[in-house]
Amino acid sequence: MAQKTTTLTSGTAPLTAEALAPISNPYLEAWKRLQKNKASVIGLIVIAFFTFVAIFANFLAPHNALQYTPSNSYRPPMWVKSANPADADDPTKNGKVEFPLGTDTIGRDVLSRAIYGARTSMMVGLIPTVIIIIIGTTLGMISGYAGGWVDNLLMRFTDIIYAFPDLLFFIIMLTALRDTWIGQLMNGLFLLFVALAIVSWTGTARLVRGQVLALKEKDFVEAARAIGAGPLHIMVRHLLPNSLAPILVAATFRVPQSILLEAILGFIGVGVRPATNQADFFLTSWGLMLLEGRDAIYSQIWLLIIPAICIALIMLAFTFVGDGLRDALDPMMKGQA
Repeated sequence: MAQKTTTLTSGTAPLTAEALAPISNPYLEAWKRLQKNKASVIGLIVIAFFTFVAIFANFLAPHNALQYTPSNSYRPPMWVKSANPADADDPTKNGKVEFPLGTDTIGRDVLSRAIYGARTSMMVGLIPTVIIIIIGTTLGMISGYAGGWVDNLLMRFTDIIYAFPDLLFFIIMLTALRDTWIGQLMNGLFLLFVALAIVSWTGTARLVRGQVLALKEKDFVEAARAIGAGPLHIMVRHLLPNSLAPILVAATFRVPQSILLEAILGFIGVGVRPATNQADFFLTSWGLMLLEGRDAIYSQIWLLIIPAICIALIMLAFTFVGDGLRDALDPMMKGQA
């Protein structure tokens, strides 16, 4: 069937109905492609679940996460039963429905602590990532657009920050300032946010700079300059929206890295400070639970397994979503939706 054309012409060829159709929203198309990625959908469900748990931890936790009962310590999960009939009345040998995931060294409920740990870990993943993206995007955008000595100065500064070992910097900063007023804010989380923001923005800055270098000589940028648009207007209204896709993907991969870093720091004893008041917003973290599980690995292995599973699930979820976003936002994927 011959393609129907309109009466409008461009002077060289008639305009088709397809050419006159409204331009679709590229982000809506990307969202549709993302929904077809099963792994990404599963990842989004897991992230939504942990986010829900983090927000409503006060209502979901069955017990006071700080309440301890020494006589009830080292209770295994409820599905663990001793094969020895002589252990039927021994609370340390058999699980109990009241404590589905068992209890820790001093009798605290592991499930309640894991629920509150989700709040801390999600905040550690999201808040520093927002700060890192803002700093990295700003410096990368200025460096790439300005060029010349500004670009050279900012990139050499980025190289210096990038060359410093991240983990060593975190350990030194958290250890040195742990007992100061800044180290006590939010049970040490504020200091961790600052430490992450100081050195973790370099990758984002380089990514954004590369995007800006590829975009700033495009026709739409030249057209904006021709009508008198200033550098700030061009960067905010033209360069940033067209660089948003790789920034979103980078942010998605940054979140699990921050969560894993908090777990590592907590495991070696320099992470979040143990809470002493049930009214505190951040009572514990999965990293702190790993530290407690390490000390009780031969007495109660589930103290180590439960937070490790939670960390693995949330990291896999964000990784799946990041992979899906990378494919969905790739212009080369257009037409495969």
